[in-house]
Amino acid sequence: MNEPTAYGRPSTHETAAVQVHTPAPLVPTYTAPLVPVQPDAIPAVASVVLPDGRVVTGYAIEPAKPEPVVAKPVVSRAAVNVALGGVGFLAVCGGLLLLTSFIAALTAFITKLIILAAVIFGGWIAVQVFSAGGGGNTFHIRKAVFKRNHFHG
Repeated sequence: MNEPTAYGRPSTHETAAVQVHTPAPLVPTYTAPLVPVQPDAIPAVASVVLPDGRVVTGYAIEPAKPEPVVAKPVVSRAAVNVALGGVGFLAVCGGLLLLTSFIAALTAFITKLIILAAVIFGGWIAVQVFSAGGGGNTFHIRKAVFKRNHFHG
């Protein structure tokens, strides 16, 4: 009675009833038939006489016209962009050359100002030191005599 089934449940459990659901069919929808559009003007009817004397009549078919070719510019856009980039690069290089020339000139000017200040200030100091008279301290140095490690001045 309590024997296991293939699914591991005892046989005393009853299985649920199987319910089958069948989907309802979809109702197809129909679109309106296409109405032929009349051309603006009635094309001309052409008749062709075959060699055996039969006449075939029908509408003339115009040959397909190719798309108009867009005229390409004489110079490609890539070439124009490269040329403009080169012009811009040359302008930048010229500006950098002027900038470096300006910096070099400014450095030389500052160096000359420093040298000029040193010459003027050094000359002023020399005039103050070597000027005769006019106040200041005067030191007289006389010959000192050393006898047996004693100073006699």
